[in-house]
Amino acid sequence: MSVEQEEGQEYWWGTILLPYPLLAISTVFAVLQRDIAVPVPAMLTLALAAAGWLILFDTNRRWRERGIGQTLYYTGLIGLLAGLVALAPWYGIFGFIGYTHAYEYLRNQWRYLGSTVTSMIMAVSYLGGLSRIGGGDWWQWGLVALVSTILSGACFSIMDMTDRRNREQHRTLAELHEANQRLEAALTENAGLHAKLIAQARTAGVLDERQRMAHEIHDTLAQGLAGIVTQLQAAEQAHDEPRTAHRHTSNAMNLARESLVEARRTVRAMGPEPLAESRLPDAIGDVVRRWAEVNHIDATLSTTGDPRPMHADVEVTLLRTAQEALANVAKHANANRVGLTLSYLTDRVLLDVRDDGVGFDPDAKRANDSLYGGFGLIGMRKRVRRLAGQLDIEAEPGGGTAISASVPAIPVGGGQ
Repeated sequence: MSVEQEEGQEYWWGTILLPYPLLAISTVFAVLQRDIAVPVPAMLTLALAAAGWLILFDTNRRWRERGIGQTLYYTGLIGLLAGLVALAPWYGIFGFIGYTHAYEYLRNQWRYLGSTVTSMIMAVSYLGGLSRIGGGDWWQWGLVALVSTILSGACFSIMDMTDRRNREQHRTLAELHEANQRLEAALTENAGLHAKLIAQARTAGVLDERQRMAHEIHDTLAQGLAGIVTQLQAAEQAHDEPRTAHRHTSNAMNLARESLVEARRTVRAMGPEPLAESRLPDAIGDVVRRWAEVNHIDATLSTTGDPRPMHADVEVTLLRTAQEALANVAKHANANRVGLTLSYLTDRVLLDVRDDGVGFDPDAKRANDSLYGGFGLIGMRKRVRRLAGQLDIEAEPGGGTAISASVPAIPVGGGQ
């Protein structure tokens, strides 16, 4: 049962139903008393009038819901109560409702005025009626009325404080309930957003992994297969020169073995084989040396700054950039010389790859798999940008090509 329902039941019993049995009990005792002569007809008339007044007020909703109607009702009730007590002091039993109805139907200072008037009437009942109060006993009536007024006023004050506290508690509980409902709605909405974010993150993770695998396949298998095809074509063209054909065939076999090893490491999510047991300058130097042997192009690597171990992502990105840049030189540049520079700065690591090949126009759109339009360059750019780095390309027709990759110098164990 809610608090409002409990208060409604208390109001019903204490304010509406209680006056009728109290009026009946008072009437019975007044009729049966023998020590004081009571004008029974007048008393019964007033008792019936009081009952009718109660019924009229209880059945008239407009009176109960309007302040002026409540005040009019209480004034009439006090007048009837005063007349009944003047006729028979036993009606002090019924007079108790003067306190309860004053608190229920009057507001602010009018409550205390109602309790004061009720106390004055009840004092007559306490002293045995008007006939028992002699000329010199009115001070007793005044003293009893004063004490009753003080006690009833104190009770009203306590009830007011309790009522205000209860209303404040009810308001707080209502606000808390509303806040809980808003919180539940927010939690439900957040749960939906969380599930959506998880789904988006899962999709993004799948796409990112697909791109990573595509880049790894391009950097290993695709480049290896392209090199194998080139060596086999060269061997086919040199069929009249067994020694040259054998050299190209051996290069193709070595490229196939290396590609197979890289493919297995990619499947196992391991780092590139050159970085497995070597530092980055040594790994790039080994790649440059083997590339130069296979393609018969002069290629050198120089290192500046203080070479130091970097985060695995930094080293893999720079190694793959070097491999892709060299692959593009072999495929498109028709160069005679390639120079690579690995520079260790305070907060960045730079890789520059320059060739003296045919170059190209960076502003021209290329439909084929060229340096500027192919998947390799896209992969290089994405790898570098994932580390908040930058990839720059400078080229002109007949003037060679320069690729520069710059990434943050993240040490081993450092975060990205």
